[in-house]
Amino acid sequence: MRESIFKLVTDERILILIVGIAILWRRVISYDETVSFCESACSGITLIVMGWVLSGYMYSMSRKPTDWPVTRKIYQGITVSLLVLNIYVAIYYGMRWFRLLHEEIYMPMDFVFRDVRYLMLVLCYCAVLWTARYLKGMRDKYRLLIREEPTSHARSMKESVLWVTMHERTLTVIVVAAILWRTAISFDHTITFRESAVSCIILLILGWFLFGYICALSVKVKRKIELTRVIQGIAFGLMAINIYAIFYYGMRWYILALGMGDVSGTYVPLDYLFRNMRYIMLVIFYCTAIVLSKFLEKAYTDYTVPKKAQI
Repeated sequence: MRESIFKLVTDERILILIVGIAILWRRVISYDETVSFCESACSGITLIVMGWVLSGYMYSMSRKPTDWPVTRKIYQGITVSLLVLNIYVAIYYGMRWFRLLHEEIYMPMDFVFRDVRYLMLVLCYCAVLWTARYLKGMRDKYRLLIREEPTSHARSMKESVLWVTMHERTLTVIVVAAILWRTAISFDHTITFRESAVSCIILLILGWFLFGYICALSVKVKRKIELTRVIQGIAFGLMAINIYAIFYYGMRWYILALGMGDVSGTYVPLDYLFRNMRYIMLVIFYCTAIVLSKFLEKAYTDYTVPKKAQI
């Protein structure tokens, strides 16, 4: 019964249906450019349920024994990445429901931005659901075969730069730097266009560098079908978050260019605090996704055989 429900929920047609319903839902509630509390609650509860059920499932799978140890690491990496998104969603809707959050872009355009954010989060969660099906196949169908490690060779310049960039200490420095950066530009309670541009460029570099790396990895592992699908699903979810980040800064700069908003980017205190929190959460999400990509790389280099094979 549980297996049948899992296959049904992770079926491509069901996931497409979920995305289609999400698009129609946001189109209907945004038609009059007003979102009531009940409509916001319905949207928020949907995302919260999807996110926390997914993260709970991934965590439970990471605790189960397996013959391919790296799959547990992949489950853990997805769990942490989902946890970051889930916390962001919970904070956003909590502030929205208690009327602590007022304006994010510029009021006439806020509804468009909210629709895009909602749809991108639904797409991301659906991508993770699709990934879960093939990740379970990796875990259940294959086992790691221990063999003698090849003699290590000197890293090329490209490999060395990549290793340093994706090291846990480097990622920790990136997160701390992001916190310090947002703290530094928050002293005068304004965000200039230049400061906004620097923030955006950092996110673009992190997000699209990682997306390109994962896409390149999916090409290398084409002989491992389940792993290829897992990587493609993660890449799709990452792309959805990247589009969300680009859309926010694109709309923000468009409003500033037209002079429709405050050029200095002055916000009420809680709105301003939320923007800092969102930026830091996105940086943390990208850093956790980079760690996850290292586990995917490890899965590619592992020598595995089907469990039924006789060695």
